[in-house]
Amino acid sequence: MNVEPPFESVYPKMDENIRRLVERIHDSPTQVVIVIAGAGSLAVHQLLSVPGASRTVLEILIPYSSASLVDLLGVNPSTAVSARTAADMARRAYERAARLRVGNAPVVGLSCTAAIVTDRPRRGAHRCHVEAWSSHGSQRHSMVLEKGLRDRRGEESAVSALVLNALAEVSGTGATISLPLTGDEHVVRTGVRYKDPIGALIAKQIESAVVEPNGEVVASPRIEGAVLSGSFNPVHEGHIKLAEVASRLLDAPVAFELSTLNVDKQTLSEATLRTRVSQLNGKYPLVITRAPVFHKKAALMPGCTFIIGWDTAIRVVDPRYYDGSESAMIGALQEIRSHSCRFLVAGRESGGLFRTIDSIPVPAGFTDIFTGIPESAFRQDLSSSDLRSRRTAEPGPPASRHGIS
Repeated sequence: MNVEPPFESVYPKMDENIRRLVERIHDSPTQVVIVIAGAGSLAVHQLLSVPGASRTVLEILIPYSSASLVDLLGVNPSTAVSARTAADMARRAYERAARLRVGNAPVVGLSCTAAIVTDRPRRGAHRCHVEAWSSHGSQRHSMVLEKGLRDRRGEESAVSALVLNALAEVSGTGATISLPLTGDEHVVRTGVRYKDPIGALIAKQIESAVVEPNGEVVASPRIEGAVLSGSFNPVHEGHIKLAEVASRLLDAPVAFELSTLNVDKQTLSEATLRTRVSQLNGKYPLVITRAPVFHKKAALMPGCTFIIGWDTAIRVVDPRYYDGSESAMIGALQEIRSHSCRFLVAGRESGGLFRTIDSIPVPAGFTDIFTGIPESAFRQDLSSSDLRSRRTAEPGPPASRHGIS
């Protein structure tokens, strides 16, 4: 007769220092998605065994097979246990955490990829890479264990302790536990830190951030309602009026959205981005993304209505903006629909005529995701480019005798 081993033989009684560390992690506001492969299951057990885990843990993924890891990452890593793979796993975990989090709590993607004692000889080193990915930066902890010094449980304990320490550090607990290392064993730490989410976005650490009217910057926000996309160079009364009209028509809050990338314009520098952000302080939320096209914006902001002008709507359905491929354009519209997003289109003067949604060649089967704003509700013929042209044409103030205007 098969008899299950006692629970304590699989998961020994938790050390009191570990319990206190886990309690401090649960007391922090941080929410985490954890992805582990190869080792780290003891840390998962310890996190879930201490009351308060539901405040901390959003999801735990264990892509143990090669196929599962490829499915998670979207690529086949050249080496499963490597610093690069740990970073890719942590980034995927962070992206999931941003979608799953409750409220605007800080979120972390934590990964562990490890090669430890198994039932066959291992040619490579027994090692692990643990990475914590957040809007503040990323921190990697790499460790090599001496072969033959421990059994599998011993190596699992060492790796799991490192996982808990990494989570404790990124959660700001101010505490860690001692690692059971001996001899020449040690942890190599590498990482990068950004001063705020805007810096992290410019560095491609995160894909979006929102600057609230009170100036607070939240990384990877969940956006609901409507989004007015533009370059806002500069923001003018037409933008403000359009936001007000759209909010009434949709009965929904409106946020502005500015992408650092644009298919028609240069990538925004950090200095330029911060200048444009300052225009809306105290007025509307401003979402900043790295999404240059609307099907990518839709993936970041599912369920939102994009408020755009006639000229932008023309580009959305123009195959020239999809490398000349009509099928790619249709695929992009299908993706936008799959994220439950749609467009609210404002008319615009062009070529001496006021152009509306009726003159946009929306492909068959997609007219339902495009709605026009009546001219009677909104018409504003002044654009940001008009304002820039006027500024260029206006003579500047006379220079002072010291050469400072």
